[in-house]
Amino acid sequence: MSNWFYVFFLSVYTFIYTFSVSVSPGHRFAESESVLDPSGEFLLKWRVDYAVRKIRFTLTVSEKAPAFNWFALGFSDRGQLNNSDVCLFWTDYKARDHFEDMHTNGQGNLIRDQNQNCEGFYLNTNSQSIIFERLFDTCDDDDYVIEDGTVHVVWAHGIDKLFSSKGLCLTCTVPQRHGFVRVRLLTPPGLQKANGYQLRITNKDLKVPGDDTTYWCKVVRLPEFVTSKVHHIVQFESTITPGNEGLVHHMEVFYCDEDPHKEMPAYEGNCFAAERPAITKSCSKVKAAWAMGAPPFTYPKEAGLPLGGPKANKYVMLEVHYNNPELRKDWVDSSGIVLYITGRKRTYDAAIMELGLEYTDKMAIPGEQKAFPLTGYCIPQCTGVGLPDEGITVFGSQLHTHLTGAAVWTRHSRQGVELPVLNKDMHYSTHFQEIRILHRPVKVLPGDFLETTCIYNTEDKLNATIGGHAITDEMCVNYIHYYPATELEVCKSAVSNEALEKYFDFEKRWDDIPISSKASPRANYLAIQPWTRLRADTLHALYVESPISMQCNKSDGSRFQGDWEGIPIPKIKLPLSEEIRICPKINYLVET
Repeated sequence: MSNWFYVFFLSVYTFIYTFSVSVSPGHRFAESESVLDPSGEFLLKWRVDYAVRKIRFTLTVSEKAPAFNWFALGFSDRGQLNNSDVCLFWTDYKARDHFEDMHTNGQGNLIRDQNQNCEGFYLNTNSQSIIFERLFDTCDDDDYVIEDGTVHVVWAHGIDKLFSSKGLCLTCTVPQRHGFVRVRLLTPPGLQKANGYQLRITNKDLKVPGDDTTYWCKVVRLPEFVTSKVHHIVQFESTITPGNEGLVHHMEVFYCDEDPHKEMPAYEGNCFAAERPAITKSCSKVKAAWAMGAPPFTYPKEAGLPLGGPKANKYVMLEVHYNNPELRKDWVDSSGIVLYITGRKRTYDAAIMELGLEYTDKMAIPGEQKAFPLTGYCIPQCTGVGLPDEGITVFGSQLHTHLTGAAVWTRHSRQGVELPVLNKDMHYSTHFQEIRILHRPVKVLPGDFLETTCIYNTEDKLNATIGGHAITDEMCVNYIHYYPATELEVCKSAVSNEALEKYFDFEKRWDDIPISSKASPRANYLAIQPWTRLRADTLHALYVESPISMQCNKSDGSRFQGDWEGIPIPKIKLPLSEEIRICPKINYLVET
């Protein structure tokens, strides 16, 4: 690109961009950032303009980054380079710069899109940045639709001398020159930062193991001023050791749900180590969660999450997931989470409620399934007895499954009429869990119905995956964050005992499966082999047509009064209409 053309192009683009912002004072912006590579040499920042449904991306390259003649940045369903959608910057052998909208085929070779939807490209040589824009939805079949929830951002670069981008093979690059990160691109515009005492819960000069993946747990005693008086958490955010932005993948702080006077061992080590004290497994109540790219989580000004006090246990536990694909042994880390707390409690206590499926082996996912659904129900009878007349306001949500979860969502209805979805992630990954601020607070009233569905992929498994607490088992949960706090803590379901007994009896008599009425559901599920299409369909029919058993539980673990066994599944009589896509004008560009 010649100098005069570059200056002219940059000036025109800057004028257009500045003008578009200045004439649109009502625009809502959200800004976030995430490193792309483990060494933190490529930083991706993005600014979301919700008024025009567009994202402005800025890729900043550090001085230590390896040289490249081309760089591809884009999106794919699960982080794969083949069948991905990318925006490509490349320099030809005559030192001319090019910007293109492209996609890869099944082998990872680039094909130029007919419609060029990577817009506003320019190269800022002063800041070593590549800048471009993309609409959420271009309505182009070659382009990825950017939705709320997890987005897999893929990247690759190389030093190849090129005369054309056509056929460039992204999957042919060495591992150090490609990768992906999971982020939530459509972050809500940030709330005003909260003030409070900064309680730092971090590792301290930890020599991170040289393994590909490490989950590191550290039990921490709360300060005496917190244990003597209940405080409110009003905000939390990450604190990452400089240079380790690509190493720290996600983090959580758990409250240890034990007797207030019980001391917890000062364990620090691998979360899955055999020597981890069993009592630390009670440190399982999430207080804060952060993942790559997540902005600070700020509570509504009228509410805060209680922490500490004489009636609570004095310990919390930090869990950090380290991602170390290069197997480096020289990482030293002091990252963690900063809780902003205040002793001047706000108007309302915030609380967390569990929606979805009961933690039980009564539910299972057959083996060799591409997309098997399970749904847990929070029925009108439970919200009717558990919520106050004025209802609750839900402002945050953390979706949760284990290793086979691929998508999660929670539907919301009132008197049979479906309301907007409470939360949805169609590219969910258990390796990217964060508490997400909702784009709009959701009012849930007594008698409302909430159903949480999880989609599982078990194509690489022969046996059933059973519901349970172990990481090799499965869960389906939406932890909703709301105010004011109520007694209702668990609103979850499972198939009824009677229906499950009839199912196992059928499999024993008609398929001659070695099932025993005295065995656990887990043992009986594992006895069913192979999982044919008919058997999988029969199990699915059992779950969607049979009565359910409800956990409508208070915070002390007791159930609300009533018979919660054998309840028919409620029906949504008037579902939401399919969302109408907003399509832009087609932009054809001819390559010069």
